[in-house]
Parts: sequence; structure tokens; C-alpha cells
Amino acid sequence: MTESRVSVTFDRVLRRWESCKDEQKDRQFPRSDMHSSRLRFAGLLFLLLVACSRGGFIKNEEFYSVFPEDELPLKMDQALLTFHNKLTEPVRVFYTSDYCYKCVKQQLVTVKPNNNNASAIISTKFALTLQVEPQTRNSTLCRWSRTYKEGGHYSVWMQTLAASADPICSVSVDKSPNNAYVPLLVAALLLAVIVLLSVVVPYVYRMRCTSECIKVICCQDPLHSVDNEAAEAAHDGGEAKPSRLLSLDAFRGFALTVMVFVNYGGGGYWFFQHAPWNGLTVADLVMPWFVFIIGTSVVLAFSSMQRRGVGRLQLLRKITWRTFVLLIIGFCFLNYSPRDGPLSWSWLRIPGVLQRLGFTYFVLSLLQTFWGQKQIPERAPQWRSAAQDVLLFWPQWLIIILLETFWLCVTFLLPVPGCPAGYLGAGGIGDDGLYPNCTGGAAGYIDRWMFGDNMYRYPTCKEMYLTVLPFDPEGILGTINSIVMGFLGMQAGKIIVFYKRKNVHILCRYLVWAAILGISAAILSKCTRDGGFIPVNKNLCSCLCRSLSYVTAMGCFSFLLLGAMFFIIDVKGWWRGQPFLYPGMNSIFVYVGHSLLGFYFPFSWEIGFQQSHWELLLQNLWGTGLWVLIAFLLYRKKFFLKI
Repeated sequence: MTESRVSVTFDRVLRRWESCKDEQKDRQFPRSDMHSSRLRFAGLLFLLLVACSRGGFIKNEEFYSVFPEDELPLKMDQALLTFHNKLTEPVRVFYTSDYCYKCVKQQLVTVKPNNNNASAIISTKFALTLQVEPQTRNSTLCRWSRTYKEGGHYSVWMQTLAASADPICSVSVDKSPNNAYVPLLVAALLLAVIVLLSVVVPYVYRMRCTSECIKVICCQDPLHSVDNEAAEAAHDGGEAKPSRLLSLDAFRGFALTVMVFVNYGGGGYWFFQHAPWNGLTVADLVMPWFVFIIGTSVVLAFSSMQRRGVGRLQLLRKITWRTFVLLIIGFCFLNYSPRDGPLSWSWLRIPGVLQRLGFTYFVLSLLQTFWGQKQIPERAPQWRSAAQDVLLFWPQWLIIILLETFWLCVTFLLPVPGCPAGYLGAGGIGDDGLYPNCTGGAAGYIDRWMFGDNMYRYPTCKEMYLTVLPFDPEGILGTINSIVMGFLGMQAGKIIVFYKRKNVHILCRYLVWAAILGISAAILSKCTRDGGFIPVNKNLCSCLCRSLSYVTAMGCFSFLLLGAMFFIIDVKGWWRGQPFLYPGMNSIFVYVGHSLLGFYFPFSWEIGFQQSHWELLLQNLWGTGLWVLIAFLLYRKKFFLKI
């Protein structure tokens, strides 16, 4: 290794170490009543104390690195490219990621002439476009696009086959790559076996119950819960005890379980991580689902309390307390650093996931408190009866429309210094490098104006787009679309209230809403990732709400998923929602707990084998499974943390 290369590599290590130390304080995870108020207070106090004593770390891996031929062992999502230059002039190799929208090419390596070679470690997450140019003149010798596989060793030969022929570039495989999806396939098969056993074993066990006495003792329905007051509103009238909609808890628990898995890393697979800017991955789906079910629960819970005669003043106290607690918990575990102490005003980050959830819940609850409908009209014109779940709440719709109009006006009309009006890109090297300091457009500009540098410094676009400005995915402007997402969930709750015991009407209306929102998303995005009037984007409005096209797309998926669970669980009774039911009934405990303790043993450990996804996927599944198990044990003990 040459002296200059040693120096460059050493400087890179130092920068990586400093970056890791800085990222400790910015880490975020992306992220039932109890039997007595004393237990509820104790559980809440425990979470607050743990939150204020939390530490953690995050690894900062470079997207591309250059090494000599005796390279370090490849890690997961990495491949080795060796460039052999048989030309008589030095060449430079540039790269761009095909996922990076209109990105400026970046230099990967320089190769000396006359049978010299150079090696580089590249990322295999997305397809790459490589371009070879002479070092002394501005022209392109060859250019190609290819998706490289994990663990593969590739050689690129740059040569001329005849004296007068143009240079050509050929790619050969020196070492066969790994199949990165084998661990995922094995994990899926194991989970399928576990699910099958969980269905077959209880069935066989119940068949052994021969007497009525034994059937009563060992085969009774265990799902009698007091966790979710929202479910009490599902069925109204003269029933002594209202039945519980298990699909709501299963929906919430499913979203939370997937959220825990992707927050732990999703096995290192790119589709279990947030998209760099535009586009959708599995990680981009779960939090909007969670916000959606918050809106559904608000309608059902508040309708039930209003029918029981709970006054507005008491509701406002309840709303304010819950919002305050969520904000405090969010501040505690977001702003701790072993270096700066439990709270440092020099880098205090005000926005956050729990803060956004708390504020969204607060606004939705106010809408339901002041403009919610207590009674359903018995007689109404046929045309009005078909749309009464919308028309009777016209003040709420008016407020939502005004809020969304405000978002559109600010996003597309607010002048941002040095940026075009309505800019929705990532900045950095994107958009041909014309707007490097325009990350997030108006949303990023407003947040930087209000918070300065006290924001999230490592957005998902930083690695690919090489952005330099902080950009907070839970910023101010994104709150509006988060509220809209929750309001769509409120509409799902209104349908359940208005059409109780009319399962066909509920399912049909869910399908109609899914179709309307899906068509709207297709029109807004023009069915493309980076094109359209408003691209599908999780960053413009936070990981809770995304852009307007994302809200409509996620609303479509949410209505479909909730409708499917409602049909399978509550209508047909084919499934009782396990195991997602358990974390869904203790969602606050599981979410805060995994955010605070998730990177400590036994939930995770230091990775020893980083060459493939095997150990990381095992670790992430293990940590997620432990939280599901904890939720199950708390359910058996009838312990439900409720704020």
C-alpha cells in the first residue's frame, strides 16, 4: 500500500470514528387498563427513568471505499471490483447509483496505464452505472449499468482488441457471489412452520377435551381484555358487555411488530430500511399504519366515552395528559448523550417520533371532541344516508381541507433562498447538482429557520445524495400530513360506528375508500417513483406522513389491510390475531421499551460475522420475537400500560 493510500485510509477511519461519536446523540427509532392507578404510574415512571439513562451507538458505513488488492474481507451488501487497464493512457472510473435521481457522477478510482490495476469495494444494494473516461481528456470510453451481488469478486478489463478499434470494457466474475436472500428464505420457512404449529397444536389439544368440564377449563376463549377503550364503541346498544374488535389490536400489533423489526435493522436488507428519498420500502409502510389506527381508535374511544356522558372538560384533561406524557418520553430518550449529560441545549432536538405521535393524537382528539357526532340520525334521505359518515362531520373535513391547502401553498409557493419554487428534491448531488443546499425544499427551510442546527443530522438521503444540511424527518410542515393520515383512520372508525353489525357495508366502504385513495396516489405520482406532480416521498413530511401522494397511497393500503383483518378476525373468526394481538394491546410499552433497550443484551449483541445477512437477520428476528414474548407475558398477567 502506498503512503498516500495509507494516509487517505487513516483519515477515513478518523472521520468515521468522529461521525460515530456524533451520531450517538442523534439516534432515533427511525422508531388496557391496569388493575390500579399505582401500577400504571409505576410502569410509566420506569419507562421515564430508563429513557433518561439511555445510550447507544450507530455505525456509519461509507457507501463506497477504495482498497488495495489485498482488501479487507467483504461485509454484507459489498462486492469487490478490480479494474485492469490495458490501455496506454490512465483512466478514471465514475459511478452513479441508479436509485439516485439525476445524481452527479462520483469518481470511484483512477487506474494507471499499461496493465496496471486498482480495486474498489462497492455497495450491492442498488444497481450501479459505471463510466470510464480518459484522465487527460473529456470523453467516455465505455459506460454500463449492472446490479452486483453480495460477496462477488468482479474484474473489469479495459482494452482494445485491434489497433484501430475503439476501447471496450468487459466484466468477468472472478468469485461467485453469495445468494443474499437465502437467510430470508430460511427465516420465512421457519416462521411458517411456527405459525403452522401454533394453529395445529391448540387444535389437537382442544380435541383431547372430552368432557364439558374440561372444555370449560382448558378450551375457553382467553381473549377477554380491558386494554383498548376504543373497542368498546364497536358495538352499541343494549348489550351488557360490548364485544371487542380484535382486528384493531391485530392491525396495531402487526404494524408495531414490523416497526420493531425494521428499527433493529431488518436483517440489513435495503427493502426493510427507509428509502433514500423518493419511493417505498417495507420500513416506509409501518408508521403510517400506526398513525392510521390511532385515528380509528380516537373515534371509537371518544364515541364510547361521549355516550357514557363524559364531559368535554374531562376529555380535554385526558387528551392534554396523554400528549404531555408522549412529549416528555420523546424528549428524554432523544436527547441523551453520555458525553453531554442527560440534556444539552447545544444540540437539543425538539421534533421526534413520539412528539409527532403525541401532537397528531392531540389534534385528532380535539376534532372528535368538539365536532364529533354523538348520535346517528334515525331517518335521513337515501342519498344522504349513504354519505352520512362524511356529511355529518363536515366541520372536520373543512378543517382538514384547509390544513392540506395550507401545506400545498407553503410547499409549492414559499420562496426558499437559492432554490426553485416548489422544489421537492433531496439536494446534494441530486438534480444534476444544481441545488446542493435545498434538501427538503420548503419543509427543510422552515425547520432550519426555526431549529437551526438542532435537528436530525443523518437523514436517509445523506449517504446516497451526499447532503450536507441537517434535515429532520419529523419537522414542522410534515405535521399536517400526519394529521391527514390519522384523519383517514378516523374515517375508518366512523364507518364502524355508523354501520355496526352491517359487515358487508363496512367492507364495501373500505374498498371504496381504498379505490379512491389509490387512484389519487396514482394520479399524483403518475405511477412513477421520481416523477409525477408530487412524488411518493417519506422525507418531505416525516416518516409518519410523507408527501400528499404518500398519504393517499398509505391510506389505500391501510383500508385494505384493516378490511382484510376485520373480515378474517371479526367476521369469519378464522384467526384471533395472535401473536400480533399482544403487542397491539401494549403498544406504548413495546415501542418505548424497544427504543430504549433494543440495543442491549439480550435483544442484540455485537455482530461477529458481518460477511452476510445470517447473523444480523437472526439477531433482529430474535429481538423482535422477545418483545412479542414480553407482550404475551404481560397480557397473561393482565398488565397493560396505558397513558
